[in-house]
Amino acid sequence: MLASATGGALVALGLDDDDDTSAVTSLDVGTVSGDDAPVDEPLSQAAAAVLPSVVSIGVESGQLSGSGSGIVISTDGQILTNNHVVAAAAEDGSLTVTFSDGTRAEATILGRDPATDLAVIQATDVDGLTPATLGSSADLHVGDTVLAIGSPLGLDGSVSAGIVSALGRAITLQGEQDQQSPFGGQPSGGGTTAVIDAIQTDAAINPGNSGGALINADGEVVGINTAIASLAQGATSQGGNIGVGFAIPIDTARDIAEQLVTEGDVTHAYLGVSIADTESGDGALVGSVEDGQPAAEAGLQEGDVVTEVAGDPIRDAAALTAAIRAHAPGDQVEVTFTRDGDEQTVEVTLGELPSD
Repeated sequence: MLASATGGALVALGLDDDDDTSAVTSLDVGTVSGDDAPVDEPLSQAAAAVLPSVVSIGVESGQLSGSGSGIVISTDGQILTNNHVVAAAAEDGSLTVTFSDGTRAEATILGRDPATDLAVIQATDVDGLTPATLGSSADLHVGDTVLAIGSPLGLDGSVSAGIVSALGRAITLQGEQDQQSPFGGQPSGGGTTAVIDAIQTDAAINPGNSGGALINADGEVVGINTAIASLAQGATSQGGNIGVGFAIPIDTARDIAEQLVTEGDVTHAYLGVSIADTESGDGALVGSVEDGQPAAEAGLQEGDVVTEVAGDPIRDAAALTAAIRAHAPGDQVEVTFTRDGDEQTVEVTLGELPSD
């Protein structure tokens, strides 16, 4: 199994609302509409184009409730969101979707992928919805203007503005309880840690934004808002926005969503090693190497330090995990590593991550 120690890797908190949102949800904020967006305000036009395609998702599990956001991807009610938003409803819970016009529908889970923290749900008995236009995260640049759209703290249809602060930011979602379920307790995702090669943004993202849209100035979805960095304060952490948020690139999310819709699950690439951060903080240290698996077949050994995958630098264990998960089983990738001070490059044919 490809494992990663967090070590010095960037760790983020998945975003979930708890059931204590009365302070804001009791306000009458009205129905959000983009019909009156000024024609000479490009960002207003971009927001207006996407707002009808962003929904609020309510989750009920026993006596507890939570909420998040989602993006309509089909006219008949397929909705892309985060796994940690809906995981609690996978067994005995229920889902309710609230659309931009205030109408509601029940929903069921089509498929979940804890490894990338993505899920697709199906709203029941709906049709004629407006799917979001999906752009290309590969076209993003640091400094590009982006908008985050979702339901922070239960405030449906909220829009915040910022820029792309960084790209290719490998993060591990901290604490499987936080990541997989809005309600704590044991994770519902089968114990798989989500590691994502994220877009970093300073657009305000708060609990309830999870699963919502990060869009560019043309009104195209370029990411799925997923997590925020947290300031540790003793045994607790500051859970609100501090200007460091993360979104799953839409190029990754689109591929995962297609697999979830057609197959119900997702296959992931597999290297066949355990890894950890290096003491120097540069590269991923190879631990055990599984016999007969891709890494072993390519000649990787315990103690090697992986520094590049497919030409992209690997700074730590999380970055290696994200780099491998960005590929598909059967892909051939060049892996550069150092052994006893010597740099070497091998071609690895990636395998398929075994199911639990």
